[in-house]
Amino acid sequence: MLYHLFDYIDQTFDLPGAGVFKYISFRAGMAALVSLLITITLGKTIIDWIRKKSIGETVRELGLQGQLEKKGTPTMGGIMIMAAIVIPTLLFADIYNVYIILLLVTTLWLGGIGFLDDYIKVFRKNKEGLAGKFKIVGQVSIGIIVGITLYFHEDVVIREFQESVSIEEGVVATPSFEDVKSMKTTIPFLKNNELNYDVVFGFLGDNFTPILYIILVIFVVTAVSNGANITDGIDGLAAGTSAIIGLTIAIYAYISGNVTFSQYLNVMFIPYSGELVIFCSAFVGACVGFLWYNSYPAQVFMGDTGSLMIGGVIAVLSLTLRKELLLPVLCGIFLIELLSVIIQVSYFKYTKKKFGEGRRVFLMSPLHHHYQKMNIPEAKITVRFWILGILFAIMALATLKLR
Repeated sequence: MLYHLFDYIDQTFDLPGAGVFKYISFRAGMAALVSLLITITLGKTIIDWIRKKSIGETVRELGLQGQLEKKGTPTMGGIMIMAAIVIPTLLFADIYNVYIILLLVTTLWLGGIGFLDDYIKVFRKNKEGLAGKFKIVGQVSIGIIVGITLYFHEDVVIREFQESVSIEEGVVATPSFEDVKSMKTTIPFLKNNELNYDVVFGFLGDNFTPILYIILVIFVVTAVSNGANITDGIDGLAAGTSAIIGLTIAIYAYISGNVTFSQYLNVMFIPYSGELVIFCSAFVGACVGFLWYNSYPAQVFMGDTGSLMIGGVIAVLSLTLRKELLLPVLCGIFLIELLSVIIQVSYFKYTKKKFGEGRRVFLMSPLHHHYQKMNIPEAKITVRFWILGILFAIMALATLKLR
């Protein structure tokens, strides 16, 4: 809103200083700052309100060190993260930008589903929360909305440039470009690193291409959202890991939305995507600010209100920037945590069927609980996972040049 206000002032009155809002770097910095201030300054108030409403964590006995001490810790802190993302984005981003609208809808949609799940757990005293099938329906629904928007919206385009050609001696043609509706994406670590979904899915006919693309989007959103949800099991793990991922995506968004940098690094230029830097900055600020209260020992948990929303937002950001195939590297922590659960459950069922007794690969899943069972301090597990997250982020950024 402030972006549009100062743009109007600058064009109408030519007020000195009003033009600073044109710069993405300035607005991104302001979004991060306001996001941090919201979580840190209002966090205590929100935690007190949550505690007053007796919205505390219900703990199942899993035999983990320090587990029972967390009983009654305020949960649903994801409300803080949502507010710290939405408010700065509304203030400093172009709210008419299709990507910003899509991310705001995703934030509120998945945050709402997580809130409903936490509400049932806390107020209805049902430890299972919202039935899994309803969570899946919610995730599939937002996946359909995102898929349809990215495939059909007229502003979702990429810019293709033509090389300068010499017309005659001493005269060079001006480089030309064209904004085209294309479903190209980026394949990491390959030299010719563009994959066109229209070609890949086109073998079944043009009518099936959008359907298959939407199914792909649903899979990505659901997988990353659930991966973040599973990762949120010990103090500071999900928030810290997500901040690292968000910062990495912000760098990609800045490069993809900048003509000079995208051409220099031979990265797909995506018009209007530069505004995502503001959203990413608010996202990182919200996650880092939340750590003020969520670091060990946690004063508040984000609950599904935060974890489902965080994963979905990361997925949609990657899809809008054509980096969804990079997610296994970028979200390596989420992937490892998710795979640990799949491996544990699958192996248990297999051995129970074959030997009549279920056996386990890990002491407990998700993986962070395995290390807790080994009596490694919770804070040490969290920091080590953050370090791994930074390594994954460096690997993801290395794909800009390593092909």
